[in-house]
Amino acid sequence: MAESPTILVIGPRWVGDMVMAQCLFSALRQLHPDAAIDVLAPAWAAPLVKRMPEIRQQVDLPLKSGALEFRMRRRFGRLLRGHYDIAYVMPGSWKSALVPFFARIPRRVGYLKEMRYGLLTDIVPLPDDVKRRTAQAYFGLAQGGTFRTPKLAVNTKNQAALLGRFGLEAKKFVALMPGAEFGPAKRWPSERYAGVARDLMAKGFAVALFGSKNDADVTAEIATLAPGAVDLAGQTRLEDAIDLIAAARLAVSNDSGLMHVAAAVGTPIVAVYGSTSPHNTPPLAEQRELVWLGLSCSPCHRKICPLGHLNCLNTLEVAQVAAAAERLLEMPAAA
Repeated sequence: MAESPTILVIGPRWVGDMVMAQCLFSALRQLHPDAAIDVLAPAWAAPLVKRMPEIRQQVDLPLKSGALEFRMRRRFGRLLRGHYDIAYVMPGSWKSALVPFFARIPRRVGYLKEMRYGLLTDIVPLPDDVKRRTAQAYFGLAQGGTFRTPKLAVNTKNQAALLGRFGLEAKKFVALMPGAEFGPAKRWPSERYAGVARDLMAKGFAVALFGSKNDADVTAEIATLAPGAVDLAGQTRLEDAIDLIAAARLAVSNDSGLMHVAAAVGTPIVAVYGSTSPHNTPPLAEQRELVWLGLSCSPCHRKICPLGHLNCLNTLEVAQVAAAAERLLEMPAAA
């Protein structure tokens, strides 16, 4: 194998996971300083991957989410033959290992997960204590290097234009991210977010609500309950959200992709947990507050509360999150 191998990483399909994937990318860059590292990922991930200096390019994966599409994977893999020396398969599914297998990449590295004997050439042991600790599990695939937290580049020119467009001032507003693609068991109630928004505005901060168009109903409800909050759901591209969140004085978020974005751009963050655990997927930020009730029934890692009460979020009061926000606001603002 060449001293400077060409590496293909089969990337994850969620925003937060793609941010945490940088833990692997940076380790690979340490181990192979001159290697060309490409990422096979859905087209939506391109703005995120472009903010990671370790990556040469993204290769779009033209597949529907969750679909097997065996023939498409075989055809796509054949197109990649002869281009790569090593493949790292980050997802644990059987189908995710098909493209590098059909590409005949000599070394195909990954965790066993769905019994991927034959599809992978190098099966990496997965210790029990990191199975749900996503960032550490991704880093472990490199089998070397030093663990480094994700650091996304910020486009300051785009940032300035966006601040002007939405009437925001850097470090004078707080970003609230009340959505969660995973499901309701990750979403703190809208009225509680509105309570935090009113508290912050009373302290003199502007409040901006972030999310995709799928979060628009939630952010609209919060904006109605907290007049003056700027509702940006569905109005920003992913790269815009990265740049704007980097300009915020503070972020308050559910356990979501944008939570990990905030951590990766150095914005202090209050992270609210319900059905998931802050021990497994915490924001990898220097300044953070993790708010979690830790009930006997959590974490259940379910999209919808199996007990029907969602007490892990419904009994989490505004005062607890507001106090966490206040502690971070008392710290010196990041440059």
